[in-house]
Amino acid sequence: MSADDAHLLIVDDDERIRGLLQKFLIRSGFLVSTARDAAHARRVLSGLEFDLIVLDVMMPGEDGIALCRDLRQTITTPIMLLTAKGETGDRISGLEAGADDYLSKPFEPKELLLRINAILRRMPAAEPVVIAPKVLNLGPIRYDIARGEMWQGDEIIRLTATESHLMRIFSGRPGEPVTRALLVEELSRSGEQTQERAVDVQITRLRRKIETDPKQPRYLQTVRGAGYMLAPE
Repeated sequence: MSADDAHLLIVDDDERIRGLLQKFLIRSGFLVSTARDAAHARRVLSGLEFDLIVLDVMMPGEDGIALCRDLRQTITTPIMLLTAKGETGDRISGLEAGADDYLSKPFEPKELLLRINAILRRMPAAEPVVIAPKVLNLGPIRYDIARGEMWQGDEIIRLTATESHLMRIFSGRPGEPVTRALLVEELSRSGEQTQERAVDVQITRLRRKIETDPKQPRYLQTVRGAGYMLAPE
């Protein structure tokens, strides 16, 4: 991906730095939008798609690491963190939150540009857009992907936080086996400490809400040697 194709989002509470970075990156060929804090960034992201987010860590209220961790639950857009903190522990915290790179202040704009271009070069070419279903039908159960809600007729089925997370994972890969190891990794990213055995327990509980006969699952299947698979109608 070239700079001419890339749309960047700069999130920084310092208006001066925000403006300087925007001007510099626009001169470097990028399309650039800005946000002043985490709440503003969410509003911008709800209406636009970006190729990379440059995110300041030290912001009032919700900081950049917390925002990065939260965004990673819903988007895969590359994120570069900017911060005045340069200690190893802070860098690790940022990377564990899902950041793709980490640059300590003060920095040379040229270095920021080089790092942005390096990240964009690693991004795969865009694939044809496939329109995904908005609702998955599991017999008498229907799962609204966008809202993360499960219904049976006019009654909503209450899901725990872990069950909701599992459904988001499976609904993003309908008909594809998902390994236990990947489920553990995805759940851990949201702060849920779990192991493969605990995943099996959560799957059993989820089946009780989905399946007519949980002991003979039709929709949340076990794939021998490969993990679990959601098989909607």
